[in-house]
Amino acid sequence: MILFLIIITWVIFQRIVELYVAKVNERHVKGLGAIEYGARHYPYMVGMHVLFFVTLISEVIWTGFQTSPVWQPLLLVFLGVQALRLWALMTLGRFWNTKILVLPDGQRVAEGPYRFMKHPNYVVVILEIVLLPLIFQAYVTAAIFSVANFLFLYFIRIPKEEEALRHYQK
Repeated sequence: MILFLIIITWVIFQRIVELYVAKVNERHVKGLGAIEYGARHYPYMVGMHVLFFVTLISEVIWTGFQTSPVWQPLLLVFLGVQALRLWALMTLGRFWNTKILVLPDGQRVAEGPYRFMKHPNYVVVILEIVLLPLIFQAYVTAAIFSVANFLFLYFIRIPKEEEALRHYQK
């Protein structure tokens, strides 16, 4: 139970800090002329993530705070995924955001993890939504939200981001 409380508190705190940083960064890039794309789907994305945490906490409580027999390697991978998240966020700096904000005539970032993949933060989110529930044997949460998140990213979020980048950037 202690391990779960530590990890879930840390992850939720991390998300709150990220939302604050995103808001600060949003003001900065909009001041530079950034245009927001996908504003209509953004509340659904936030809602899905909130529901993920509520469902995860509920399932872990329901199942008695059980850790997986392989929780240590899963946690190690999860921590590695957090390092990738930090690398992606630090690479974008003040241009990182949870919203799709594009500077007209800007250039796509091709440094840091973006040298190797177009959307490293989405890879992080996909892995988090699988790993975090698996550490605590929350298999229903892992299954439902892995599928929901993948479908949302694949059919809505990433196409909208790619469209924005094609339209506004060189």
